[in-house]
Amino acid sequence: MISGLGLMLALRTHVARSVPEMDRIAPLWNELLKQQKHTIFQSFAWNRLAAEVFADRMTPYVVWVKSDSGAAILPAAIHHRLNRIELLGETLFDYRDVLHGGDREVLRLAWQQLATCGKSLRVVSIENAAATPRWSGFPLLPFARAPRVDRSQLDESAFRMAHSRLGRQMRRLKRLQVDLRVYSGADSAVVRHLYECKRSNFATDADNLFLDQRRCDFMGAAAAAAGNGCEIFALESQGGELVAGLVSFRDGSIRRCYTIYFHPAWAHYSPGIALLYEVTARSLAEGLSCDYMTGEYPYKLRLANSSRQLFRVETNAQELAGIAGGRIESAA
Repeated sequence: MISGLGLMLALRTHVARSVPEMDRIAPLWNELLKQQKHTIFQSFAWNRLAAEVFADRMTPYVVWVKSDSGAAILPAAIHHRLNRIELLGETLFDYRDVLHGGDREVLRLAWQQLATCGKSLRVVSIENAAATPRWSGFPLLPFARAPRVDRSQLDESAFRMAHSRLGRQMRRLKRLQVDLRVYSGADSAVVRHLYECKRSNFATDADNLFLDQRRCDFMGAAAAAAGNGCEIFALESQGGELVAGLVSFRDGSIRRCYTIYFHPAWAHYSPGIALLYEVTARSLAEGLSCDYMTGEYPYKLRLANSSRQLFRVETNAQELAGIAGGRIESAA
């Protein structure tokens, strides 16, 4: 670690409070992503889009600190109604993290700048892989697990054999003249229709995030921006009815199964889990693992062969200031 004096002489600290100000640090953002493991939820494109779409409820407060020995970015925002610090993405980012490379003291100084807001901090959810290197000193509370199918543990053939009943269910749907079609994120009408169906057919479900039109708008824009990196798998009846749909994103060697929908009138045929099964089998054939995202729901656990622990962070303003004021030890 360089001396404190040397660090201060080279230090630059800024806060981006708008999308245009965020654009200025896009090169640094992308450079830091090369230095750490990350998900699509840390990409500049997703964070910029979130800052733009949810500007009515969250104001960006993106702290970035750079010195000759390292750099850090905290993709933070101030939630207007709750008057607290969160990370950009509203409720739509499953995995959260900050960006950092080099001297860890730079990361502490970024937290110190964020603490000057004098507000509490809440972050949901942080993966194990991010917790140790970048959230040192924070109280990590268990939040949920994220089930997945790990390609290194089985192949398509073994997966289909283990879930042969769902294979029969897919063939049954085929006999009912329900076909599987695949679209890209560029097919905006398909994405829009899927989220409209999820809103209207589950309008009484308080846990349905997509009752909020703004969140539907974000997903449409994120899918369009991803293009072929977003694949929508749709089970459609001969009459064009959406029986089930799954919105997924390619993220390196992982397919993130982000949103799944099924039409209640077809519930007897379990089209949602049958579709998830088929998409998973096809992904394994392509050499991809499948991430079922946050939540240990029975339909996910039925197919998953592993899961990852996720954490949440909740601190009041005083606790955040105390954590930021402590010296982060250098990595070995």
